[in-house]
Amino acid sequence: MSDRAIPRSYRMMEGFGVHTFRFVNEEGKAHFVKFHWKPVLGVHSLVWDEAQTIAGKDPDYHRRDLWEAIERGDEVEYELGVQMIDEEDEFKFDFDILDPTKLWPEEIVPVKIIGKMTLNRNQDNVFAETEQAAFHPGHVVPGIDFTNDPLLQGRLFSYTDTQLIRLGGPNFHEIPINRPVCPFHNNQYDGYHRMTINKGPVAYHKNSLQNNDPAPASEEEGGYVHYEEKVEGKKIRQRSESFNDHYSQAKLFWNSMSPVEKEHIISAFRFEVGKVKSKDVRRQVVHMFNRVDGELAKQIAAGVGVEPPEKDEGSNVTFKSPALSQENTVKLPQTRTVAILAEQGFDDEDLSRVLKEFKKAGIIPDIVSSALGVIEGAGGTEIEVGNTLQTVDSVLYDAVYIPGGQESIERLKLHKAASDFVNEAFGHYKAVGAAGEGVDLLLSAAGAHAASQPGIITSRGDKNKDDFGKKLVEAISGHRHWDRQV
Repeated sequence: MSDRAIPRSYRMMEGFGVHTFRFVNEEGKAHFVKFHWKPVLGVHSLVWDEAQTIAGKDPDYHRRDLWEAIERGDEVEYELGVQMIDEEDEFKFDFDILDPTKLWPEEIVPVKIIGKMTLNRNQDNVFAETEQAAFHPGHVVPGIDFTNDPLLQGRLFSYTDTQLIRLGGPNFHEIPINRPVCPFHNNQYDGYHRMTINKGPVAYHKNSLQNNDPAPASEEEGGYVHYEEKVEGKKIRQRSESFNDHYSQAKLFWNSMSPVEKEHIISAFRFEVGKVKSKDVRRQVVHMFNRVDGELAKQIAAGVGVEPPEKDEGSNVTFKSPALSQENTVKLPQTRTVAILAEQGFDDEDLSRVLKEFKKAGIIPDIVSSALGVIEGAGGTEIEVGNTLQTVDSVLYDAVYIPGGQESIERLKLHKAASDFVNEAFGHYKAVGAAGEGVDLLLSAAGAHAASQPGIITSRGDKNKDDFGKKLVEAISGHRHWDRQV
């Protein structure tokens, strides 16, 4: 229900496994570990109204964004980080580290960056290289092992079972995208879609027909050996009582949100719960939220037509994890996209100055006009139109820039889509820049108060002309300007 569910881009979302694995070093000492991918561009999200509009305007929005970034040569980078806990500290925390529904707060267990993944080439064939990829948590190398995480134990079986059906048989590991780059051997013969032609009469060990060949590789030869975990106690068909804590970390997450993020969460719950027709079910859901936080429950209840609980039964957790709030993420201008609204007669100098600043900052401009083709500025500069007001929408861009030029602005004002474009970007808290006569379009579209709002950069005549582009880049870097009155 948080903003993390509607990412701005696959390039701007974190990846973290819910499972706890083990690292085992050369001395045989083990640590519990969780893996994280941290996007170099930071973690950023859309707003809900924007996400709904994108679903209709461009259902391929996220895939297109990733594809186009890689095609442009804007390498997509994620840093690989790990959280590690000594085995002897397994029961040191007030949460079960093997519970896949629990996170390890980064302020308690820091994330250590150990590498980086760079996506620098798109697929040659999406079906062959993406649709047929067989993910499996059991595909590990020596030094990485498993734990008693119950969901992980289930998935170690179920993912193999899934690929058997999804990819047509037991030899899915021989499909090119799943095939190891180094030679591999196992005890498996035949089966549907077998590609390896094995020779010899046996496929088992030990055997007398082929001098014990094939044989498993020893640890010295690089073979995989499982960690020798010491266990004691009774094995029973029951979850640990620590798994029954369903509210402490929900309260931790709520505590960690900024006021704006909390507003978004409340709105999201009102939207989802508000679609439930049964008032009794809505009431029960609100009472469940009351186990997290009483004020949260009251705010949701006010929007879904039920009475709030009389007693606050919220969790008493007071700890906050700043790492959970997107307000604390990296904010960069690189690869941000800007729609430049222009028509015949735009101000050449305005546009030229800003485009230079965009290029230095790594921002991607797109000329949007009423029709495709070439448009000419007031000074004779010709530019190619990238998209039209009919083919794109403000939700597909990070910001909007309106260069001056009397003729250009008069032509844009003839199109309601241009005013809607600007007003929508303003309402979604995006940076909007307007120069010269472009300010008139901004004010007519978003209201007379718009020019004084955060993230709105304007310039008339020689005022602010020289630093206009730099200020606009800075506003675009901020992603969204939540303190704006819309």
